[in-house]
Amino acid sequence: MSHSDSTTALPESGAGWSGLVSGKNAIYSVTLAGSVALHAVNVFVATTIMPSVVKDIGGLDYYAWSTTLFVVASILGAALSARLLNAAGPRGAYLAAAGIFAIGTLICALAPAMPFLLAGRFIQGLGGGFLYALAYAVIRMVFEPTLWGRAIGLISAMWGLATLTGPALGGMFAEIGQWRAAFWTLIPLIAGFAALAAATLPARAQAGDGASPLPKAQLCLLTLAVLVLSAGSVGSAVAVKLAGIGGALAAIALLVYCERRSLNRLLPNGALNPVGPLGGCYAVIGFLVLGMQPEIFVPYLLQVLHGQSPLIAGYLAALTALGWTLGTMVSAGLGEAGGRRAVLAGPLSGLCGLVLLAVLAPQQSDGAWMILGPVCFGLVLVGFGIGLAWPHIVTGVFRFAPEGQQDLATAGITTVQLFATAFGAAAAGMVVNLAGLTEPGGIAGAQSAALWLFAAFAAAPVLCLILRFYGAGRKVS
Repeated sequence: MSHSDSTTALPESGAGWSGLVSGKNAIYSVTLAGSVALHAVNVFVATTIMPSVVKDIGGLDYYAWSTTLFVVASILGAALSARLLNAAGPRGAYLAAAGIFAIGTLICALAPAMPFLLAGRFIQGLGGGFLYALAYAVIRMVFEPTLWGRAIGLISAMWGLATLTGPALGGMFAEIGQWRAAFWTLIPLIAGFAALAAATLPARAQAGDGASPLPKAQLCLLTLAVLVLSAGSVGSAVAVKLAGIGGALAAIALLVYCERRSLNRLLPNGALNPVGPLGGCYAVIGFLVLGMQPEIFVPYLLQVLHGQSPLIAGYLAALTALGWTLGTMVSAGLGEAGGRRAVLAGPLSGLCGLVLLAVLAPQQSDGAWMILGPVCFGLVLVGFGIGLAWPHIVTGVFRFAPEGQQDLATAGITTVQLFATAFGAAAAGMVVNLAGLTEPGGIAGAQSAALWLFAAFAAAPVLCLILRFYGAGRKVS
């Protein structure tokens, strides 16, 4: 899912970083960063151990569902977080979120079969969505405005920390055949975080804090689109898969219809026109993130086709996230002209990476670096392309947001990002199952799945390039 935060474009403050790590602010910083760290580490742990999970309890057909259900539930949790905060206050909201997250984690640790694991992942995702969204809401309550920008930067950096620790935690236990222990290890961390939140955060929300009306119909249709596509991916019957695709497209069409006519919006005015300035930015965000979703199958393919251990496969899969970070660092300081070039170069980088992976990932090897090295480079290129374009696309959303809808536009970035993640994970499951990952399965099935997975998702950066020339990509910087 998200490996970068969309709200980091707030202006830098004059206050130094020392303001975040002194006095009571230091405790707040640890607490809020800890909430995002729990969510992020869990994302990488689950990605790393999934090959071991399906080897132990079965359910290869449902491999992508672990990510899909988690992200869909995260969208719902993020959407409901303002209501939870308003009803329970910061302290109560965080305790409730941690409790939900812990329940989901326990179910995952005890799961005897894939349906139980998927139920746990959904509950985890709901709690994780709360934890993720609450961090940004509570920043405004516990820090002075001069510290908001740096506080957001701090908690966003937790994704980088998770890139290092998540694959290590998951891979270490998968190596010894104890994937359940990876979930059990999260329980004391959740308990420690809950104790810290209870001891440090205020009990009540600020006066006047409230939640805008919830776009219920749109959220239901968004969820339905992802779940129908996921359901259609299971099994080998082509008719079922076509029905899943058709049902998902119908749900998206209804979502667009409701969004255009509803007073309670998910996205600001103009967001649904893909060739308009604002809608083009959202479309590029969606397609950039969509092109990254083959990563959920990377640990499995590296283990089956390239003889990598769970630990190494987990770290290599995280190269896409590393590429995203590197691309953002390169791109963030570019000016207006450089930003326009970055919006073009980003999708080109992603396209080159996916084509490279489509050619080389299916080639069976014993881990020889003549093949594995270029595969790793392809993974980095995919993430690097997203990071290269990301700051300028996000800035475009801020620039083109209608007057009075800036907050809705900012929240819409996360909504589009998470929906693209969930829908992309479901689509990836559809592609690999159609390509034979489970039937005929084995090496031949994995090779066919790798080829079609990366080749099919290469369409995402191509669509970004089309939008670059015909939509808002020409104006984002």
